[in-house]
Amino acid sequence: MATLLRVDDLKVTFSTKFGTVNAVNNISFTIDEGEILAVVGESGSGKSVTALSILQLNAKNGRIRSGVVDFHGTNLAALSENEMKRIRGAEISMIFQDPMSCLNPVLTIEYQMEEALRFHKKEMDREQRRRRMLEMLDMVQISNPEQRLKQYPHELSGGMRQRVMIAISLLCQPKLLIADEPTTALDVTIQAQIMNLIRELSKELGTSVMLITHNLGVVAGMANKVQVMYGGEIVESAPIDDIFYHSRHPYTSGLLKALPKPDMGDEPLHPIPGSTPDLLLDHVGCMFFERCDYAMECCRDRTPPMYPIAERHIAKCWRCHPDFRDDLSL
Repeated sequence: MATLLRVDDLKVTFSTKFGTVNAVNNISFTIDEGEILAVVGESGSGKSVTALSILQLNAKNGRIRSGVVDFHGTNLAALSENEMKRIRGAEISMIFQDPMSCLNPVLTIEYQMEEALRFHKKEMDREQRRRRMLEMLDMVQISNPEQRLKQYPHELSGGMRQRVMIAISLLCQPKLLIADEPTTALDVTIQAQIMNLIRELSKELGTSVMLITHNLGVVAGMANKVQVMYGGEIVESAPIDDIFYHSRHPYTSGLLKALPKPDMGDEPLHPIPGSTPDLLLDHVGCMFFERCDYAMECCRDRTPPMYPIAERHIAKCWRCHPDFRDDLSL
């Protein structure tokens, strides 16, 4: 498959009254055409900042310090705001966490959907735009689409609002869809429906997806590849099966052990002890050192490199060094 998005050595910082927050530290990854990449990690690991940096949507105090965001041969990090407006919604779309805060409460669904088409599809007339809107609402499995167009966001359920957001994001048939915690605040049944919908639409439309979540359980059966982030760094990246059955980084293992299992009965969950690192501080060594059960003395003051484990599988841990592979049992 051809590469759709390539991120090389992306570094993003935020200026605050307490100092500079190193939110994303020199990360590199790719997304292929038609691929679903899941980005997993705790809150504050840099997942959302990475996604927002692709579209240049970070807060005003955020800045891309270095790196390349190559989208079909164009470095998005170097584009002006006007140039990015032509990319957002047309070539790359984003579904945000809370649809109620993203949809304007005083405008109808029709007005908000049509706005994207008026901006990006100027060749469409009014009737063509309406047909496209109805087609997308039907595609995201919203019943009575003509009636829904006349309604306001507060008249729809949370799951239906999220489906409207998905429909808006796909109106212009973007090549890449970024979904940032798209099932937040939805019940488990609706979560599964939304995840299945995104997967099926990706397959049907050929759209690549970057799915951001803190829950590894959500991505099972959904993603082709998983990228685990911690402390603003990518600590492991691998095909989905390798992450679940052959994970090599202790943090990935900790996330898997923290997942509730149907057959665990009264067995307690196994959370990762400690808290995420303070990104206001300059860190040396492994970012996960303080919380790792497998930490060695070299982890304290030497930053591990990315080690190749298998095809498309890499991990940032000293115990993945060839001399330690037989010693690692997570």
